[in-house]
Amino acid sequence: IAGATDAPISPITAACFDAIKATSPNNDDPAHASRPFDISRDGFVQGEGAAVFVLEPADQARRRRAHIYCEIAGYAQRSNAYHMTGLTADGLEMAEAIRVAMGRARLVPEDIDYINAHGSGTRQNDRHETAAFKASLGARAYEIPVSSIKSMVGHSLGAIGWVHVGDGRPGCTSGLDRHSLGAIG
Repeated sequence: IAGATDAPISPITAACFDAIKATSPNNDDPAHASRPFDISRDGFVQGEGAAVFVLEPADQARRRRAHIYCEIAGYAQRSNAYHMTGLTADGLEMAEAIRVAMGRARLVPEDIDYINAHGSGTRQNDRHETAAFKASLGARAYEIPVSSIKSMVGHSLGAIGWVHVGDGRPGCTSGLDRHSLGAIG
């Protein structure tokens, strides 16, 4: 069993994120507050959440005739060691992680048909991710739909990675549309 939970909303965390201008000040219009990749994006919206999964070897799941929701075919991790909260605009370490994960999964850019992005809605992060997609996927990056569940559920910090895994699995039954909400135009 693997997963995460986080309930970070408190006056102190709100004040800290507001102080570094990471959160959207667009609170009078909540439907448009979180706008990952939108031209007028202005920060993320805090959220809380949890996600838990049962992980097991595929052959074992098949033997017991389990319903298999998805497969983790490849993964990678990298760090930029640039700044505690800052990101470089070029997205090179993220691009490398994408390439390594795709290599381990034996995938090529043409195999990718959807990107469930981190998509925090901050200009710094969205630029970084976009550059990483272009560097790792080449021309295919311009053809693949990209969205982020953060536009619907906010950023739950420590839990959001697993929330993304649940939302990004093939045949997702969450009922949520595959586009970032809040985008204008």
